[in-house]
Amino acid sequence: SYAVLMGKTGCGKTSLLEAVCGLRGIAGGAIKIAGQDVTSWSPADRGIGYVPQDLALFPTMTVAEHLQFALRIRGWSRAAIAQRVEQLASELGIEHLLKRSVRRLSGGEAQRTALGRALSFQPAVLLLDEPLSALDDDTRREISELLTVIKHSGVTTLHVTHNQAEAQLLADLRLQLQEGQMLVQ
Repeated sequence: SYAVLMGKTGCGKTSLLEAVCGLRGIAGGAIKIAGQDVTSWSPADRGIGYVPQDLALFPTMTVAEHLQFALRIRGWSRAAIAQRVEQLASELGIEHLLKRSVRRLSGGEAQRTALGRALSFQPAVLLLDEPLSALDDDTRREISELLTVIKHSGVTTLHVTHNQAEAQLLADLRLQLQEGQMLVQ
């Protein structure tokens, strides 16, 4: 399903995403994905694609290198990598950008590249930290349409936002983080 997590600034939404993907330790409890306790697993072993709010694009890499990154780490063959990069670039509408440095991308192009990197290895779970917050209205609509396609692709998604309209458009499940408690809306 596609879950949207909302809450006040500073309530811990980003910390929660970082804990789920293994970038932040937890003091207690367990993190389970599909019933499997992954709390002690490394981030790479959790099968999670993550798009942080700042996108975390490597400035020395091209768009194609970003799409290839997780696949190379996971030992995919050159042919499989080329095929997956071509498929992703087509789905994301960034074929013409593959040789471009990420330093020369617009906000929407950078967002598509970060999303492609997170989806490249076909993760079971996708975490999105305010993916539309820094975009102009036209680009926000384009990326929203793309997220709607992802919603129907079967990837379990947890999307953090402050935008009620965004939540209403995308969410199968709406969650509220309030005073350390997760509430279903």
